[in-house]
Amino acid sequence: MTDNQTPPAPEPIVDRPQRRMLRRIFNGRTVPILLDDQPLLTYKQALRHLETLPAEARNAACLMMKHQADQA
Repeated sequence: MTDNQTPPAPEPIVDRPQRRMLRRIFNGRTVPILLDDQPLLTYKQALRHLETLPAEARNAACLMMKHQADQA
């Protein structure tokens, strides 16, 4: 690699379909979604929280958020 090349961007932790779902869920949300006793009101809050979880827990958390959003 030469000095003028940039290194490749790292793979995102949360995959694209999950990010799209989060954007739909949190678009204009006024009632927070509770996940692990933590209120999440914005897309960025949810994304930061999901990035701290292992893959299986992240998938389960996404399903829980989707379920809560469907009930609201």
